[in-house]
Amino acid sequence: MINPNEPGSGESLLSSLFPGEVVTRALVRDVELPYGAGTMALITLDNGRDHTRPDTFGPASLISLREALDAVAARVDKGDIAAVGVTGKPFIFSAGADLSGAALVVARDEALAIGRLGHAVFRRLGELSVPSFAFVNGVALGGGLELALHCSYRTVSSGVTAAGLPETFLGIVPGWGGTYLLPQLIGPASALKVIIENPLSQNRMLRGPEVLSLGIADVMFEPADFLAESIRWAARVLTGAQSVPRVRPPGGWTAANWDRAAAAARLFADGKLHGAAPAPYQAIDLVAAARGRTRDEGFAAEDEALADLILSEEFRAGLYALDLTQKRARFAVGAPDASLGRPVTKVGVVGAGLMAAQIALLFARRLEVPVVMTDLDQARLDAGLGHVRAEVARLRDRGRIGADDAARLTALVTGSLTKDAFADADFVIEAVFEEITVKQQVFAEVEAVVRPDCVLATNTSSLSVTEMAAGLAHPSRVVGFHFFNPVAMMPLVEVVRAGATDDATLATALAVGQRLKKNCVLVKDAPAFVVNRLLTRFLGEIIGCVDEGTPFEVAEHAPDPLGLPMSPFFLLQLIGPAIALHVTETLAAAYPDRFTVSPKLRALVAAGKAAVYRPDLTVDESVAALLAGGDRPSTAGEVRERALEALAEEIRLMLDEGVVAAPEDIDLCMILGAGWPFHLGGITPYLDRTGITEKVTGTRFRI
Repeated sequence: MINPNEPGSGESLLSSLFPGEVVTRALVRDVELPYGAGTMALITLDNGRDHTRPDTFGPASLISLREALDAVAARVDKGDIAAVGVTGKPFIFSAGADLSGAALVVARDEALAIGRLGHAVFRRLGELSVPSFAFVNGVALGGGLELALHCSYRTVSSGVTAAGLPETFLGIVPGWGGTYLLPQLIGPASALKVIIENPLSQNRMLRGPEVLSLGIADVMFEPADFLAESIRWAARVLTGAQSVPRVRPPGGWTAANWDRAAAAARLFADGKLHGAAPAPYQAIDLVAAARGRTRDEGFAAEDEALADLILSEEFRAGLYALDLTQKRARFAVGAPDASLGRPVTKVGVVGAGLMAAQIALLFARRLEVPVVMTDLDQARLDAGLGHVRAEVARLRDRGRIGADDAARLTALVTGSLTKDAFADADFVIEAVFEEITVKQQVFAEVEAVVRPDCVLATNTSSLSVTEMAAGLAHPSRVVGFHFFNPVAMMPLVEVVRAGATDDATLATALAVGQRLKKNCVLVKDAPAFVVNRLLTRFLGEIIGCVDEGTPFEVAEHAPDPLGLPMSPFFLLQLIGPAIALHVTETLAAAYPDRFTVSPKLRALVAAGKAAVYRPDLTVDESVAALLAGGDRPSTAGEVRERALEALAEEIRLMLDEGVVAAPEDIDLCMILGAGWPFHLGGITPYLDRTGITEKVTGTRFRI
């Protein structure tokens, strides 16, 4: 049995599990505090790499921190040290556990030892006989934030853009003190927001001001002089000149507070996952039980939960998905030489509808270049510009941008009723009605006024980019650039290489995608590309079951065990029945053997129904009536199996067609563009491990 409290006990075994660990060293220096507060032993966490390789904690890194704390504790005992501080290298406090080795853990004893070692090391910071201070100067995720929670006091930089406890997003729980310490510090409701709600909401991160407002940090300072100000603040705390109020109410939080918070978190998790993934529910249970546990009991419970979950299928799947989104997503497979890309100093947007306005604002925010929108009449143009200005004001009011940035953004986005305004543009993207003849006309009009090297991009969701460019003098500069809605939030752009698209155009488009902070996947010009093709097939099979007589409620909840981000008919409502019908018609024309147009979907559109659910989430009875009828009902299990088998078939065909380079690109598109759950991993390994791929195609996607 490995005992993390005994140096050397099993540590060689633990270290052997992480053979490639980039060790984070705990570097100690003395700082003489002002105001006569004494000497602080300041520990800086640094793995010797730049900010692109954040500090993490594997076994060797934890041992380095323990050795540093042992030496500091000895000096504390001698009276040489008045306080201990811990901070990180520039821009990084700590990104938490080293997950690269976690996938190599195969025995529960090993997993248990990792949890125990982290607890044994981190808790020393809070159990020294002098105060400890965490100076959170940058990224603080998972175990990094938990390290700070073990300290007596915390400061945070206003420049922090990523702090949080994302473990449940990956299929585990905060396992080094988070589920016990955080609710004790800021209360169970706020703690469960950080531990459950944020991770399950597309892994939302906390910024510095939020870390402060939640009460996780005691004070916030600006980045420029963050460490110096933090040290001065710590000195005032030590001398008693600075009081440190906490959010904890007198007498602590009541049992009713804890019960309500846990019930609300379970309801939230049910809405997102329908019980499909165990980790969030275990985390809620740990937080709920923390009220009645000692620190030792709370930490031991975390150890046991973490040991179980590290070996779970969901965590392995989460690691695969994380690896895709952190590594493969950085560079589009099959991309041409980036040096071929041309600079983009002005952007044109054809259209001023909601999607076009979102695109215009994103270009202005990220590229910081002039953006001009055009439309057919002044009323439409004014509406589009109005949306941009309203969104800029909202960003300003929420503190996401300052007043100067708001004024600059508003000035960057302008409108014109003629396309002559695109004459000096380097990149023009159309976001008009999804009709091929309309888009061909738009491109012809744009080509007549722009320079020969201006990139012409289309935001089409399903139409042929090659056909769109066919009548142009320079079809080589046309590229698909498909955003997902909402544009600012969804991280994926499908970059579509049409038949004539040249390398310079493609390189320029991919570079623009990177500057927009989007993950680009290079796809072939095939109907509906990747995400919409798969979602349409999936949704089509489910609506097909309703056409045959499956009750709406049965079909709607058939995919619940997968834990998808939304149910089929909520997805239909988000897309819009008319758009869904149009995409289905496009795919049915291309692949009539697999895609059929649902008569009930056509009836919804003919009746002018834009939504299935009312604002209060009840079903519109008139919609339910249109969806009724049929004499061949299926069970929920049959509906789910049929939809998944259809996905397996379609993915195999897409790979055979060369729509993308590899199954990993399908997985990446579905995770980033359709919200395919992290706990399932990519869609192709999920279909493989459930046996669906082999049943449908006779082989696996991933050998």
